[in-house]
Amino acid sequence: MRTARAIIFDAYGTLLDVSGAMAAHAARIGPQWPRISVEWRAKQLEYSWVRSLTGPAHHEDFWLCTRDALDVVMHRHGLHDAGLKRDLLEAYRVLAAYPEVPAMLRALQAADIPSAILSNGSPWMLESAVAAAGIGDLLDAVLSVEELGVFKPDPRVYQLACRQFGVAAAEMIFVSSNTWDAQAAAHAGYQVVRINRDQAPDEYGLAAMLLAELPDLSSLPELAGI
Repeated sequence: MRTARAIIFDAYGTLLDVSGAMAAHAARIGPQWPRISVEWRAKQLEYSWVRSLTGPAHHEDFWLCTRDALDVVMHRHGLHDAGLKRDLLEAYRVLAAYPEVPAMLRALQAADIPSAILSNGSPWMLESAVAAAGIGDLLDAVLSVEELGVFKPDPRVYQLACRQFGVAAAEMIFVSSNTWDAQAAAHAGYQVVRINRDQAPDEYGLAAMLLAELPDLSSLPELAGI
């Protein structure tokens, strides 16, 4: 591996535990909450992709995609409690980081390796999430696709980090738990690390493009040569 001049992270599902919102209200949802959580995430991403593909006139920020996706999934599962919806959205706004994330970011910071988030999240969503997770002081930048008005995996998004740090994609590591995101970053020229927390199979022929696949973020500093 060439020395990375910066490490760029996806936010949701990579640094931030997207299952946390449903888990926080599992008793009100019932034993099917993990399935509903997965469906919410899938519908949220579907809405972002459709809005990107149908053009700038149809763009809405990621919060609206998140809210609208929850509406559909709750209706599908017969959940019609407006208070529950409100509480789930509030929980999504302040998702916790995965347990190993703070120590990993501190190690990068101590080694003077810049780090940033590059996310579909709207700026205020990311500001809230980073503050709630207690990792704001450990990041050099938080980059949102809203600057462009288009979502990942549009190739233009991956250039935002290049512009932020003034270096080529090949000089940075991109880290994501989302295979479609990792694949797009690889095609944009990044050294890519996939975080595979659930031992999911390879997709898109991604394995051949990866710098590494890790079960979590704890060993990332070692991979980066720290």
